[in-house]
Amino acid sequence: MVTDQRDAGRRLVFSAIRKAGRIARVDLARITNISAATVTSITAELIREGLIEETGPNTEGDLRRGRPRVDLKVRGPARYVAGMKLAYDTLTVAVLDFEGELVSESHMRLSRVRHSAEELGPLFALALDQAAEQGGLKRSDLAGVGLGVSGTVDANNGVVYWSPGLKERNVPLRDMLQSHLGVPVFVDNDANLVAMAEMFFGQGRGVSDFIVLTIESGVGMGIVINGELYRGARGCGAEFGHTKVQLDGALCRCGQRGCLEAYVADYALLREAATTTDFNDQATAQEKLQSLVEAARGGDQTAQMIFERAGRMFAMGLANIVNIFDPQLIILSGERMQFDYLYADEVLDSIRKSIVQIDADPPEVRIHKWGDLMWAMGAAAYAIDGVAEIAMQQIAGHAA
Repeated sequence: MVTDQRDAGRRLVFSAIRKAGRIARVDLARITNISAATVTSITAELIREGLIEETGPNTEGDLRRGRPRVDLKVRGPARYVAGMKLAYDTLTVAVLDFEGELVSESHMRLSRVRHSAEELGPLFALALDQAAEQGGLKRSDLAGVGLGVSGTVDANNGVVYWSPGLKERNVPLRDMLQSHLGVPVFVDNDANLVAMAEMFFGQGRGVSDFIVLTIESGVGMGIVINGELYRGARGCGAEFGHTKVQLDGALCRCGQRGCLEAYVADYALLREAATTTDFNDQATAQEKLQSLVEAARGGDQTAQMIFERAGRMFAMGLANIVNIFDPQLIILSGERMQFDYLYADEVLDSIRKSIVQIDADPPEVRIHKWGDLMWAMGAAAYAIDGVAEIAMQQIAGHAA
């Protein structure tokens, strides 16, 4: 029992240091509810293992009251990890140190949208080697690799039940990639990893309860409750894009009908526009979507109707999420946030009118515009979690 408590204490202390960035031992004791003596012992252990380090005196506050406090932080060179995002037609890699600082990045264009699981191993190895080399590293220097995949993913077991980027279902992707890459691999739904990116690097830092919504080639959601990512009992919860907004409605790429994604995602907008819009001059989905947005802004009524319906469907779905979770913060996140059709004033007003009305302000909505690198950094943050867990197990083994 004492050993179990010690193991849990190590994990709690390390996690608190990581989330805080810089923190003194006295604050660690307060945040974790672990005694000051035990915090001192655990942090000495983590320093000895090279996982954390002292940063020198914290000079904030009144120094006349005693010695300045010494802050602790994660030691960056302790480990290096990589995060990978398998997107629509791009494979993005971010290499981070253990503190979460970006070391290098790479972007590889893919020749097609869907791949067999066996094809991914060589692709990922090549992309990893390129990104590591740019950072002056080798693949063997990486302690772990995180991977974000759209679709339904069992993160605990590393199984991808379904993904629009894979030809097969029920793929044990984690084990397959570990065997091919020779490093520990951690696989999760990409929207969950965006939530991790926001928690450690973005708009969600310091916020205990928030929801991230991503709208790209699909629609995703990541949920953070009490500072922890929520995945559901089977590891495949938070499928916001596949909540139903229309009985027997439009066909979704998951095979069902009436999903929110089938009205809001890129492919849904372009599918509806294809019958009336000439996209011959646009080669990519991004170019076609840009053309459709410009048409709507130029007064094209058909294009305007497509975006107005997408906005109404999105507002309906988001209001339901707010009524269920009542989060502090909602982050609309991703590259598509450069287009304002999902957060126009009328859309946000519709959300506010559809949520439970009380004498308190509704959840704050923030817009965070970024591209595939943020997805990859979220995957790398997930890899840091996994690598830290391996390190804690090794420390426990040494202590035993």
